[in-house]
Order: sequence, then C-alpha cells, then structure tokens
Amino acid sequence: MVEKKSDDPGETIGLLDIKREGNNGTMAEVGVSQTVLVDSRSEGRKLPQYIAALSATLGALAAGSMLGWSSPVVFKITQANNTDYNFPINVSQGDWISSIINLGAAAICFPIGLIMDKIGRKLTMLLLVLPFTLGWLLITFASSVGMMIAGRFITGVAGGAFCVTAPAYTSEIAQDSIRGTLGSYFQLMITVGILFAYAVGSYTSVFVFNIFCTLVPIVFGVVFFFMPESPNYLVVKGHHEQARQALIRLRGREYDVDTELNSLQAKADDARQNPVSFASAITKRTALKAILICYSLMLFQQLSGINAVIFNTSAIFDSAGASIESAIATIIIGVIQVVATFVSSLVVDKLGRRILLMLSALVMCLCSTALGVFFFLKDAHGDGSAILTSISWLPLLSLSLFIISFSLGFGPIPWMMAGELCLIDIKSFVGSTAGTFNWLLSFTVTSTFNSLNTAIGSGQVFWMFAGIMLLGFVFIFFVVPETKGKSVDEIQLILGASPPPQSEEDGKK
Repeated sequence: MVEKKSDDPGETIGLLDIKREGNNGTMAEVGVSQTVLVDSRSEGRKLPQYIAALSATLGALAAGSMLGWSSPVVFKITQANNTDYNFPINVSQGDWISSIINLGAAAICFPIGLIMDKIGRKLTMLLLVLPFTLGWLLITFASSVGMMIAGRFITGVAGGAFCVTAPAYTSEIAQDSIRGTLGSYFQLMITVGILFAYAVGSYTSVFVFNIFCTLVPIVFGVVFFFMPESPNYLVVKGHHEQARQALIRLRGREYDVDTELNSLQAKADDARQNPVSFASAITKRTALKAILICYSLMLFQQLSGINAVIFNTSAIFDSAGASIESAIATIIIGVIQVVATFVSSLVVDKLGRRILLMLSALVMCLCSTALGVFFFLKDAHGDGSAILTSISWLPLLSLSLFIISFSLGFGPIPWMMAGELCLIDIKSFVGSTAGTFNWLLSFTVTSTFNSLNTAIGSGQVFWMFAGIMLLGFVFIFFVVPETKGKSVDEIQLILGASPPPQSEEDGKK
C-alpha cells in the first residue's frame, strides 16, 4: 500500500482506503478536504456572467432608444415650422412613424426564433447590427415620409428580434442562483435606452440625436463580438469542446465545468436518442402550462395601462399643478423607471418572481383606480373645481407608484419567464410567438387608446385597466409558479412533469 503522510502525524490516507470507499459508494473516510474542494468549485465566478449579460443587453439599450425616440422627436417634426426635415409631416403621419415599429417587431419575432436555433444566439444578435444601422441611416437621411416609415419599420424588426434573442441568451449563460438578476438586465437596459432618448432627444437637434442612436447598435456589436456563445446551444449542436471553453470563460477555471457540461450533454443525448416531434413537445402538459403563463403575462403587461399612463404623463403633471415643462416631466418618469427596474434586478433572486408580480399587479390596480377617479371627476366637474383642487396630489402620486410597481414586476419578469419555463426544444418558439403577441398588443393599445378614451371617457379607461390588473393578480396567485433559484428540471416538475424513475441504488440511499 502506498501511503501519503498528512500534516497530522496520526492521519494516514492510503490508496487502498480510497479504493475501498469508491467500492462502497461513499467518500466519508477520505476526509473533508474532498467536500471542501467540491464546495469551493461549485459556485464558480459570477463576474464573467454579469459582463456577458450586460453586453448582450446593450442590444436592449438600442431597442429602448428606438422606443423612446418618438416622444421627443415626433412632436418636433410634426410642427408647421419643422426644419429638421425638408418635407412636411402631419400628425397622422407622425402617428404612423411612432407606431410602425410595433409591426416590424411583431413581424420578426417568430422567424428570429428559428434563425437563432439554426445559427446560434451570438451570431444572430451580431447580425442584427446591420438592420439596426440601416434603419437609423434611413431615418437620419430621410427625404420623404415613406423613407422614415421604412427606417422605423426596419429598426422595429431589429428591436423586436433583440427582445427574443437577448433573454434566451442570458437565461442560458446564467447559473440558477443569478438567473433572475441577469434576466432583469434586459428590461433595465430597455428603460435606460428610453431615458437616453428622453434626455438626449429633448435637448439636441433631431439629426444629432439620430446619429447617437445609430452609434448605439454599432457599440453593441463591437463589445458583444468578444462574448462567448451559449454553452447550451453549443452542446445541442455537438460542439463539445467549444461548449467547454464557453463554460470556462463564463464560470472560471476553478469551477467544476465537466459536471455541468455532462448534465447538458446528457439532456442533448436524451433528446437525440429519444426524438420527440415538435407537435408532441408543444402539446405536453408542461409545455401547455408554460405557454399559458407566458402568453398571459404578456397580455397583462400590455393591458396594464402602461402606455395610457405614459401618454398622460404631461396631462397628469399639469393636473397636479406641477410647474414642470413636459420634457423634464418625461425625463423624471424615465429616471423613475430606470431606478425601479434596477432595484428589481437586485431583489428578483431574493424575493422571487411571483411575489414581485403580485405586488406589481396589486399596486397598479390601485393606482389605475385612483387615476380613473381623478379623470372621471375632471370630466364631470371641470379643471378648476374645488373637488379636484383638494386631491391635486393624487394623480402625481398614483403615476409615480404605477411606474415604480410596473418596473419592479410586470416590466422585466414576463420577458424573463419565457426563458425560464420552457425547455430548449420549444423555448425559441414560445419566446418568439410570445414576443409577437406582445408587440401586436402594444400596437393595438397604442393605436386605439385615443379613440377608446373618446368613446367611454378617460376615467372609465383607467378603471378598465384596473379591472384587468385585478384579474392578473388572481391569475398569478393561482397559476404562476415560483422559479427563483430553481434548475430547469425542478421547474419542469413544478409545471407537472413526471419525476425521473428512481434507481434501486438511489432508493437504498
């Protein structure tokens, strides 16, 4: 027997002892050093994952600037004395220029899921720099309304594609313990992009602002070029060594890469050896429940009244008697969104998704009810009535709380859940179709809000939104599971999957 002396003169560990322990299925007599070694290697480094996620969500920053662009710009370019473009733009054309991005985003969401499964998450996002840049160049140097609408449509295509690819990439590179935090960075960067548009677009010329917006996706492309591909995707495609190197870059060399890689490989092998048709995969009980949850959260997000509240920002500030110009008021709302979304990223892996969604729905319901009361009284009694003066503080408080609660829950989490609830064989389909559904709902709400406001009254519209959020609260309470810190397999069990058969050896343990 070969022996190795330890620091303790009374302790001897022999190779025969180790062999005996292996035969018995336990490592108890080897000593705690093995356990300590495994524990120290189990977590790995988090910083590379944060960097990769933030790099990916620079595309969301570009999408956010696209979304916020219309707020400071469309008002300027629809004025009679517009000098930013050498052609006239009326209000109706301005509405189309604002809203056409929703149709562009909806058009790409489904095919982009197929594309990123074919060529990879990283290459797909890098290629999106091209349409983003082309779209902004068309907007910047437009010589007609049609050219502007085409540019906005193309940027909408690129922005909508990022809304599918970035959350999928982030969910696949992240460890379970920080998956929620990294997933919330997508919505955080969207809000940062919107704030960037509000601030820069309000105080620069349209031409200078367009140039800044053109540079954002180019910066993303340069930074993201150096990030690794999703290890999950590489394993599925059979690139074992590339997947190993990607995991080492994301987790560090001290991390037990082989254990995670073997787990991913086992799932890929199982899927390859036991092929399931797409129709079977999408109609499984777990898949149907995941789809129901994803689509419903997107529905409640867009029907929460967020666009109605944003559209009424200036009116609410005016009604509250605040002597703040509309540009500054919009920037204040943008800052509130960014701060609240950042707070959400800090607490989503501590408090959990479900509690944040329920809190968000409940507070938004109460705020919409309060806003409905204010606007109903305004329509009934007029601006200068005594009753309105006595509650002049109400709309401003309700608006701020509404934005905060949306940004904490219903802003980031619905996009995150599509990446968490679905297995990789249906993740792209569910994420892309849910994204299409979301953008179509956004277009519908955006284009019908004014007519709905005229038809039934602004107060009643806010009450309708309040009722929808009450239904959302009930739905979350009874249907939506908590996925905080759960692995993919654990989440599938929560959704109703059958547990794997227990081996006789496991049963003895």
